Amino acid sequence: MANLASTSVVLMLWLISLVSYSYIVHVTAQWPRGSSTRFYDFKVQSMRITKLCNTRNIVTVNRIFPGPVIYAQEDDRIIVKITNETPYNTTIHWHGIRQRLSCWFDGPSYITQCPIQAGQSFTYEFTLVQQKGTFFWHAHVSWLRATVYGAFVVYPKTGVPFPFKHPYEEHIIILGEYWNQDMVQLERTTTASGGSPPVADAYTINGHPGPNYNCSNNDVYKIDVVPGKTYLLRLINAGLNSENFFAIANHNLTIVEADAEYTKPFTTDRVMLGPGQTINVLVTADQPVEKYSMAMGPYSSAKGAAFQNILAIAHFQYSGAVTNSVFLPAQLPRVGDNLAVKTVMDGLRSLNKVNVPKEIDTNLFITIGLNVQRCHSKTPKQNCQGLNNGVMAASMNNISFIKPKISLLEAYYRKINGSFTEDFPVVPINYYDFVNGAPNNIPNNTQSLNGTRVVVLEYGTRVQLILQDTGTVTTENHPIHLHGFSFYVVGYGSGNYDPQTANFNLVDPPYMNTIGVPVGGWTAIRFVSDNPGVWFMHCHLDVHQSWGLGTAFIVKNGKGNLETLPHPPADLPRC
Repeated sequence: MANLASTSVVLMLWLISLVSYSYIVHVTAQWPRGSSTRFYDFKVQSMRITKLCNTRNIVTVNRIFPGPVIYAQEDDRIIVKITNETPYNTTIHWHGIRQRLSCWFDGPSYITQCPIQAGQSFTYEFTLVQQKGTFFWHAHVSWLRATVYGAFVVYPKTGVPFPFKHPYEEHIIILGEYWNQDMVQLERTTTASGGSPPVADAYTINGHPGPNYNCSNNDVYKIDVVPGKTYLLRLINAGLNSENFFAIANHNLTIVEADAEYTKPFTTDRVMLGPGQTINVLVTADQPVEKYSMAMGPYSSAKGAAFQNILAIAHFQYSGAVTNSVFLPAQLPRVGDNLAVKTVMDGLRSLNKVNVPKEIDTNLFITIGLNVQRCHSKTPKQNCQGLNNGVMAASMNNISFIKPKISLLEAYYRKINGSFTEDFPVVPINYYDFVNGAPNNIPNNTQSLNGTRVVVLEYGTRVQLILQDTGTVTTENHPIHLHGFSFYVVGYGSGNYDPQTANFNLVDPPYMNTIGVPVGGWTAIRFVSDNPGVWFMHCHLDVHQSWGLGTAFIVKNGKGNLETLPHPPADLPRC
């Protein structure tokens, strides 16, 4: 108890010091012209599909599921015309693309744009400034991204090799979740109930659930491999509400890229990806000529949370394998194996030494977690199905984010009052033992407040952000995604963050855009706010985002055109 009290005092003093410490540095922007321009035409359409013994309509792009792949090279200019032919509002987010001076085209609904309404179109235009690797695109309105998603592969410039031996072949592996329900209606029903959504009816690998599910013996994705050859697998987790393990029976995976940034090679027998994360791995077909399974299964860290426990299976089949032989099963960690997750994270290092901000201008400390609101409904059985007959919520620093009626970016740019306030707390409103204390009930006063509160940063601010998991309802691994930036993951650990004992890697930390804040622990990230606009930060478990687990950063203009947000496009959708 004495140690905890001492740590609490130190942390409180540190938190107080954050509020008054802020200096600004301007950084020169680099803005290369696109080396070539690539055009894509996306039509958001309904498609009739039969899966898991059921036939229904799903929302897709160009009636392809998963959607079409965008291929490009570093520094290319990308132009994608989106035409909405469905009755639902839609937007598309280009996950991991930093949108240098192109915030208007980032895509999150009511953050950078109003949705593209039925029958309307909008053209996204942006340049892949100094970016290459595995990205993906997905819908960013309602829960449509359950089926509206696809890979986005950016190759190095011509003549620039990979920093590893060129693979024999490469394959895209998209992990997903599938429901036998209309996803827009499912979100509405879940929100109205005050409770949690049903688990997915199936996991999928490239849209295929595999033979473990009903009516799915032939609904299986397969890779044919040549013995002795090495393959590059571009792994993407496009799932909605589930974090997932992935493994190939009897084969090692060598990680060479995470979130579209090269890493030092790290070999493991399984990986875990939260929604929004991408990992590139090398796999060598160095086992006996057989048929092997690729498996996707759940990682669930929240106490009492429901999850789909049937694995999605795909096939990794050697040429020459006996046709009617059995596929060797892949072994995944147990559902709640936090150590397996930490072991992989421990192995992630940037390929080379990196320029991590050493001096910090602005420190932020943000708690993340779930809350339960008091029931105020006159029909509690219908609307208060959360814990203790309450309404489920989620928050950052105990503020549940409410999306405005018009986009934040437009409100900020046009100086429209009333859509947001600039008073998001940079430290927690209430201080307590975040991981072990303050259970979420009324006497402990951890009910979150509702609001559209944002953080304002001057251009060029060197930011350190501590993300702290909380146990108000349950501790849980939260995949937090920051739009508009990548960040250095300089540290993480278990328990409450203690600035006196935290160990930071300031030499070669991984450079990521989505980070799993460990269950009952904390993560420290650093970035420079050198991209003007309004940038969403949120949990990539969509149910948590719907409950309010997010906030936004407004980054002000700097000096000159290369540090100033351009004017909005003429066809920007209206609310």
